[in-house]
Amino acid sequence: MVGFKRLLNQQGFRLFLMSSPLLILVFVFSYMPLYGWIYSFYDYKAGRDLFSTDFVGLKNFKMMFTDHYAVTNILRVMKNTLGMSFLGIVTSVFPMIFAILLSEIRNLRFRKTIQTLVTIPNFISWVLVYSIAYAMFSTNDGLLNRILINNGIRDEGINFLASGNHVWLTMLGYGIWKGLGWGAIIYIAALTNIDAEQYEAARIDGAGRLKMTWHITIPGLLPTFFVLLLLSIGNLLNNGMEQYFVFQNAMNKDSIEVLDLYVYNQGMVGYDYSFATAVGMLKSVVSVMLLFFANFLSKITRGESVM
Repeated sequence: MVGFKRLLNQQGFRLFLMSSPLLILVFVFSYMPLYGWIYSFYDYKAGRDLFSTDFVGLKNFKMMFTDHYAVTNILRVMKNTLGMSFLGIVTSVFPMIFAILLSEIRNLRFRKTIQTLVTIPNFISWVLVYSIAYAMFSTNDGLLNRILINNGIRDEGINFLASGNHVWLTMLGYGIWKGLGWGAIIYIAALTNIDAEQYEAARIDGAGRLKMTWHITIPGLLPTFFVLLLLSIGNLLNNGMEQYFVFQNAMNKDSIEVLDLYVYNQGMVGYDYSFATAVGMLKSVVSVMLLFFANFLSKITRGESVM
């Protein structure tokens, strides 16, 4: 009892007790699910006890590299995953540009209004985004097709939502529309940390707004941009599946199916839980490797570690 009271008097132990609920949550929701990886070593069938099914060892892992059908599909979804992730990384500069443009608006009320309007889509679910897209682009009742047909530009509507053409770009467009304002928040916060005396000194030297943006604002935001960029590289395979799940259909599935959605389709639609678990494990391993690679790049380019 005396020893415990002595521990309580230590600041480090008190901080540990304060953070322990969060550590427990991380353990429960991030580490305990890893037990599910055991399903990849069994020929599991839904409704049966796991340990009453056949133990197949590394069969599902070998199938990813030897089965022609599996290899073809994995290469296809990897192409989709990396392609859309690469487009996301290329356009990751947009939130920084938006934050800079926003900071140039002198009317505070107008600036807040613009920021609020652009941030609101972040809180809209992907299901609702699809509903909006359907209202805009559906073949029969979509606003765009109605305009084209009523003006005699087209005899019949274009099935935008069921086309696999340019689906990477349309998914990118929806993502930018939804996340631009939210992504700019961290850059707006970084803007407040730039020393105002630099702008004052530049103004005295005769620099205009464009020169101040180029020589002060952008260099001040670049460290934040590079940290976010490196984290994006670490999450190259983590596209998520909500967006692609609601927009997928039989016509665009080959182009829109990313790795996370492929794992879901294999497990929940194809009932091949064991193989889906094995593919999910592969994604986790590659993601960890990419994260360490991003950390290595950070040490080389900035001399600082991101983790």
